[in-house]
Amino acid sequence: MNQATRTVLHMRDIKKSFSFVPALQGVDFELLAGEIHALVGENGAGKSTLIKIITGAYRRDSGLIEYAMGRVAFQNPTEAQAVGIVAVYQEINLVGFRTVAENIFLGREPHRFGIIDRQRMNNEAAEILARLGLDINPRSVVSSLNIAHRQMVAIARAISFGARILILDEPTSSLTESEVSVLFDVMRTLKSEGTSIIYVSHRFEELYAVCDRVTVLRDGRNIITQSLKTLNRLDLVCHMLGRKPSEVSKGVTAFAAEPQNVAEGGMLLQAEALKYQNRLSGISIEVQHGEIVGLAGLLGSGRSETARALFGAEPLDSGTVKLEGKLIEVRSPHDAIDVGMAFLSEDRKADGIIPELSVRENLTLAALPSLTRWGIVDRKRQNELVTCFMQRLGIKAASAEQKIYELSGGNQQKVLLARWLCQNTKLLILDEPTRGIDVGAKGEIQRLIAELAKQGLGVLMISSEVEELVEGSQRVVVLRDGRSVAQLSGEQKNIKTILHVMAEGKIEQ
Repeated sequence: MNQATRTVLHMRDIKKSFSFVPALQGVDFELLAGEIHALVGENGAGKSTLIKIITGAYRRDSGLIEYAMGRVAFQNPTEAQAVGIVAVYQEINLVGFRTVAENIFLGREPHRFGIIDRQRMNNEAAEILARLGLDINPRSVVSSLNIAHRQMVAIARAISFGARILILDEPTSSLTESEVSVLFDVMRTLKSEGTSIIYVSHRFEELYAVCDRVTVLRDGRNIITQSLKTLNRLDLVCHMLGRKPSEVSKGVTAFAAEPQNVAEGGMLLQAEALKYQNRLSGISIEVQHGEIVGLAGLLGSGRSETARALFGAEPLDSGTVKLEGKLIEVRSPHDAIDVGMAFLSEDRKADGIIPELSVRENLTLAALPSLTRWGIVDRKRQNELVTCFMQRLGIKAASAEQKIYELSGGNQQKVLLARWLCQNTKLLILDEPTRGIDVGAKGEIQRLIAELAKQGLGVLMISSEVEELVEGSQRVVVLRDGRSVAQLSGEQKNIKTILHVMAEGKIEQ
């Protein structure tokens, strides 16, 4: 990487907030000429915000950006593209009914005598594709191409702008292994020509295969920038999660005070070989009555996809699901609710609460069919149900008629729990149940989950807080790249082992 001695992009002390909530808190970022630089971090780390500031989609609140020609302040992506900074996002933005050449030169078509010069356009598109080593016909209609070829066309379009900096945001999310290999060949070709690439991915194998350096973001701050040759995978995971196995103390969650005895109720859930597109590649999970099973993994490991697939929110391509030994087909959330499943989404504001409705209306939403006769809600029974669960879960509100958006995050989460507990729930699927909740409310939610398990509910709990999984679960299933790679219990269920499996995909020998 002898070209990589010159800095082409230097961002210093970049800050950005949305509605007074900080997204970037003084981030520094440096990109060298002819390097492939990985940008990694969990959800909410600030990766997307930083990329959008680089490309001009967002304006920074403060800080300096120095590009090849000096200090810059792009007003929009068009200005960034004009000087050679182009992004290719996970959701490919191409016009399906137009040809490859038309997409590459969309809005910049060459003209002759006021008419589009299609011969020249096709020839120039063919030259760009050949330069990248791609065997794609520039006259092909984009909708006829597979996902991998569409991704390559998007990159070819970026190169047609004379890209000096190419940003690839999760480009392999829909690609097969052989297609990923082709993409890497293209990236290496661009690197050899001096193009700098910012590569966003959650897949460690890819990072170590193709990237020179990595920058880790966490909570809007850059934690480390280092050569991947000198950074092992376990240390990379620890930087991403903000955890050091040697420094984590025990008893940091309310789960620690609760004994982890599984109720004697037998097997509840048996999910085997779950597959969904390329996001789930054979997930297998078991949950007993009265057991809390933790689901661990980094961003992109398949945790949320597994939860949504079990609940019928994502259609499974294959695999079997049994509940209490009976084979079931869950094709929609309605089917899941009918058989006794409940699901608390990671994003309670988008997928959980209905902000403008009251506590009463939100709490009894799932129970309305049983509370309704001839299309009329039995308000007496509804109010009794609401009063019972508000007292049982300690929901703090001015009244049951208070709008739910006015409640704290912890009390909103309790309302969502109550929504499912007033049903005949057997399996409770929780995706980040304590995220975005203050410390006191977090302890209350953790104690409540433990209490529900003692009463015989099966709980499948996803959490990014490894301590929560260790102290709250009887077993922890670790996912990686859409596969369940380890099941940990007893002495193996510890922070060091979980982090190691996340990083390496296997238990340390």
